[in-house]
Amino acid sequence: MEGTKGRKAADAAMDQMISFSVGTEQYGVDIRKVREVILPGEITPLPRAPDFVKGMINLRGDVIPVIDLREKLGRAGGGRPGEDRIIVVEISEKLIGMIVDAVSHVLRVAPGQLEPTPPWLGGLTGEYITGVVRQTGGLIVVLNVDTILTSGEKLALENMTR
Repeated sequence: MEGTKGRKAADAAMDQMISFSVGTEQYGVDIRKVREVILPGEITPLPRAPDFVKGMINLRGDVIPVIDLREKLGRAGGGRPGEDRIIVVEISEKLIGMIVDAVSHVLRVAPGQLEPTPPWLGGLTGEYITGVVRQTGGLIVVLNVDTILTSGEKLALENMTR
């Protein structure tokens, strides 16, 4: 029951999200977690990093690790060339770049519009999904960026980018 209370609190608090695509699916993140959206530039690879970690970028003097959400979420394929973007989000007071296929727009989320994660989803995926928002064109899966990386992955990224 505690999870339901947490989702209701998150729903009441989130009033806008950035929607984006990864493969053929639509995702969203709470706009309060997003620092900016940038065009992909030169990404410096990190030795012995997991496959989903593409490397690091220098963003106005800050070294930021960059992950590929296609690989992290296990989604094959990609968007159209030139539409890829990096969404810079704050996770545990650190900035992380997430490569996505395309950024759609900012959506207003009305109270009650964020529905809980379906109970049958469960597993690891269920851990980093806040819920879903119904739209005319289908569902938008809302990611909890705070849990998209495990604590071990967060620590490894921090150590790699020092």
